[in-house]
Parts: sequence; C-alpha cells; structure tokens
Amino acid sequence: MFVDPPDYDLICTICQGVLRCPVRAACHHIFCKKCILQWLKRQQTCPCCRNPVNPSLIFVMFKLSKSIGRMKIKCTNEIRGCAETFSLSEQYCHSLSCLYELIPCPYQGCRAQLLRRDLETHARHCEHWSQPCNMGCGAILSHRTQSQHNCYKQLRQEYEVKQRNHRAIAAALQRKMKRMQSTMAHMKRQLGLICESLEGMDDLYEVEEDEQGESSGSSNGTPSGNRNY
Repeated sequence: MFVDPPDYDLICTICQGVLRCPVRAACHHIFCKKCILQWLKRQQTCPCCRNPVNPSLIFVMFKLSKSIGRMKIKCTNEIRGCAETFSLSEQYCHSLSCLYELIPCPYQGCRAQLLRRDLETHARHCEHWSQPCNMGCGAILSHRTQSQHNCYKQLRQEYEVKQRNHRAIAAALQRKMKRMQSTMAHMKRQLGLICESLEGMDDLYEVEEDEQGESSGSSNGTPSGNRNY
C-alpha cells in the first residue's frame, strides 16, 4: 500500500498497522487512539511496558499525524489498473474519483458492479436506465421510450385527460344541483299544501264557533237583542 515501507516507529503495537490518529501515553509509548482506548476497556495497563495508564492522560500527537498523512501510498485499486500514488491524507478524496473504483450501477433494479470509468458506457445499454425528460414535462424515460417521446403529445394527452375529468366532475355537480332544485320545489309544494290546509282548518274553526254561539242564544228562548232589563 505504501510506496516506501514505513518506519517501525510508525507501527501501532496493538493493530500492527501504521498509526492512525497517534496518541502518546504517560509511559511515552505511542498507539492508535482507537486501539488504546479499546485496550484500556479491558485493562488499564500499557500493552508494551504494563505500567498503569490513565485514559485522561493520553495526548494526541498532531505533528506526527501530519507527517504520516504526507506519506505516499498506492491506490487500493492498483490490482484493477490504477497506477496513481498520492498522500495518505488524500486517500478518501481519490477514492471518490478513481476511475478504477468498483461501484454498483446507480439505476434501480440493476445489480451490475462495474468500474467508474465504464459507467457511462454501461448506462447507454443498461435496461434499467431511466431519467426525467430534459424538457421538463415530468415524464420518466427509458431507453425504449426515449426515442418515441414527444413532449407536446405527452402534455396534450395529460391535458385532455384532466379536461375529461373536469367535465365529468362538472356534469356530476350539475346533476346533483338539479336533484337538489327538484327536492326544494317539492318541499315548497308540500309547504304550500300544508299552509292551505291550516288556513282551511282555521276557517272551519271560526264557522263552528259562530254556530255554537248562535245555538247557545237560541236555547235561552230570547234573542240576545230583545232582552228587557
């Protein structure tokens, strides 16, 4: 991985790898920060000299970390053809752009694994390729539909479908309105009949009261208008 073999002093005695975020204990031994913290969870002694180690008394060695970061390494994709070398601190950035990085096809449903440099070629033939229409009509295109796609036709079809839906809704509302109007007219007729019936009943009651009054006067034997006081 490294262009030149690292010095022995730069090797962590716990993981046997090059120091990552090196820290120094009070006994002056140096370890990866992650390694020594995990070690101290099991036992509070230095793995080299067995002297007690206080986790709060370990110090990050920033200068040593920068020196290690400047060491030249080879790309992990060397076996696939990448011949670049760069600083250890640039490893992550390189992996994001390395043409020989093995990555999965980004299109949903495709399980292909390919080199980043082959992605564009693969996309031109991938049966799962899809993307929105670059004219902004909102249609999702595939290789099969891309050559047949017509934005104007697509939008017109969508407009006609929406127009038919709106007409159907308007017609349904009109039918509902007519039913409501018919119901209201029927209710008005019923109310009119009820009012007429009530008026007829009032007239009948008045006639009956008048008849009862006359019959009462006649039963006394003397008309109410010819009484002598």
